[in-house]
Amino acid sequence: MLQEVDVLIYTLGGWQAPLGIELRIDALSVLLLLILSGSASLVSIYALKSVEKEIAEGKQVLFYSAFLLVMAGLIGISITGDAFNVFVFLEISSLSTYAIISMGKDRRALHASYQYLIMGTIGATFILIGIAFLYVMTGTLNMNDLAQRIPAVADTSAIRAAFAFITIGVGIKAAMLPLHQWLPNAYAYSPSVVSTFLAATATKVAVYVMIRFELTIFGIEFSLLEMPFDKILMILGTLGILGGSIYAIYQSNVKRMLAYSSIAQIGYMLLAIGLASHPGFTAALLHMFNHALIKGSLFMALGIVFFRYASTELSVMSGIGKTMPLTMAAFTIGGLSLIGVPGTAGFVSKWYLVTALLDASLWPIALLILVASVLTLIYVGRVIEVAYFRPAPEGTTQKKVPATMIVTLWIFALSNIYFGLNIDISLGISSLAVDQIIGVRP
Repeated sequence: MLQEVDVLIYTLGGWQAPLGIELRIDALSVLLLLILSGSASLVSIYALKSVEKEIAEGKQVLFYSAFLLVMAGLIGISITGDAFNVFVFLEISSLSTYAIISMGKDRRALHASYQYLIMGTIGATFILIGIAFLYVMTGTLNMNDLAQRIPAVADTSAIRAAFAFITIGVGIKAAMLPLHQWLPNAYAYSPSVVSTFLAATATKVAVYVMIRFELTIFGIEFSLLEMPFDKILMILGTLGILGGSIYAIYQSNVKRMLAYSSIAQIGYMLLAIGLASHPGFTAALLHMFNHALIKGSLFMALGIVFFRYASTELSVMSGIGKTMPLTMAAFTIGGLSLIGVPGTAGFVSKWYLVTALLDASLWPIALLILVASVLTLIYVGRVIEVAYFRPAPEGTTQKKVPATMIVTLWIFALSNIYFGLNIDISLGISSLAVDQIIGVRP
């Protein structure tokens, strides 16, 4: 349908833009909506037992209410055609996220939530200031109008300031190195269902906002050619890939390990965007989609481990491959996808990224991607070695877990294989989105 219609536009209340607010759904929005709706559907089923276990009964209504607000905010960001509404929806989702992170059993969840609150507020303020600059210079907040009016005033310090403020603000939300400090604690100490949902969606939405503002509104020529944004993204992306992977190796808590891994995966996306080419943009969007599948399966598996052992420390996982075979088998599939083993979704996006790097004659960075895959193999291998090759404590028996948690986990895990073997959907939407971003299609 998208190939026929290209962009769906809905004007709220019948008021035409720029006076009214419009919802605008193009291929990039569709890709994000697939990630959000798919992840939310699975996580909602998974949450039935997980929330019972990890959140006090008196807070469960509050949790589900806040969770729905997170979803509403994230979906709103993906479909709005108004720059100010991006900020509004971002705040709706962020404020609700702070609340659900703080509901973790671990007392450190409160500190993690407060840390995210501080960093998130700084990021949101930067974004708001940037949008204000854009409005002052163009007189509109409609994204399509902004894209048309900015070139006439692009050579002004106000537009450059807007670009800088929005880039830093979104960088904080995306946990872009070195603005990532909030992420490890937020993922490690929040309830399992929150970790799963955030890992699968939150940073992807931030990357979407970055692409929407920098490439669609400011334009590729301004962002990646006039401003040195391409070089900055490539440097920060490469540092994020290596730094996040190295930090992950030294973590004893597996959730915290995967949190640092997420910082590395954000680095892959930023590096791909920094290539400023059709293959690079396609690789970034593919990895955005595939990483949601990877981290969804890994964090869901850890949530089930926490359900039975009340911990995700590596030290409690000895022999867990025998006592929780289905859970750890799904974790292994997600881990292989994270490494980039052929036949998995993770391989597809890394292959496209390496191909894009070689097309740009950046073979040293392509070699770094291979080195990063080895680092990923090391930290994923640590978990698999402990789970399968170390004996379980005496008297340990197989642990039963709720069927709803296992079924949703395996849907995520098998998705890694399906989208590793069949790339028609993910590559098709990603390519169409890139065509629209660079102006090949309207």
